[in-house]
Amino acid sequence: MGVAFVVVVFVGFAPTYFLRSLSDRPSLPWLVHLHGAVFSAWILLLLVQTRLVAMKRTDLHRTLGVAGGTLAVLMLIVGYFVAISAARRTAQIPGQLQFLIVPVGALIVFPVLVGAAFLLRRRVDFHKRLMLLATIELMNAAVDRLPGVYAAGLAPFYPGTDLFLLALVIYDGVTLRRLHPATLWGGFFLVAMQLLRVLLMDSSAWLAVATWLTS
Repeated sequence: MGVAFVVVVFVGFAPTYFLRSLSDRPSLPWLVHLHGAVFSAWILLLLVQTRLVAMKRTDLHRTLGVAGGTLAVLMLIVGYFVAISAARRTAQIPGQLQFLIVPVGALIVFPVLVGAAFLLRRRVDFHKRLMLLATIELMNAAVDRLPGVYAAGLAPFYPGTDLFLLALVIYDGVTLRRLHPATLWGGFFLVAMQLLRVLLMDSSAWLAVATWLTS
């Protein structure tokens, strides 16, 4: 799953970020570069952490876990300012204020799942699933940027993102013959928050909040 995350993130963001210097696109603001760096670091850290556990280097895994907690806090701060900054720049474009609910919602879902994972870090079966679900929440941005997705008007493409959740459900079914409680309740929270954002994004209440956030 960690490898799949890395591949999807690279393919999704290659044209606009990772390989941007190969095109004639204008340079990005420093805040966007910081955003790309910290979020890419999280994806790579997840891959490294899973390998450390597989290699039975749980001592180093725990040490890096402290850095991971710090990185998660930094991601929330940077993510908020990038989302608001982008919405302000494009506020006059139809649909941009509505879409702001997607990254703002991620700033709720991600810390809830990561926080639960840290609280349950001694229960390995819960910890690893909750960390996986928290990262799945972040994957929507990369999935939206896969070839053909945004052009087809599918963003936010939550069904594509939820293929990662489906993989976890299948894994539980094969290995446990049931859904693990972390998969069940964490997955329910993840999908429920996706549906809530889709239902609220065109509402007058959300538009009032989005206008306030970007004013």
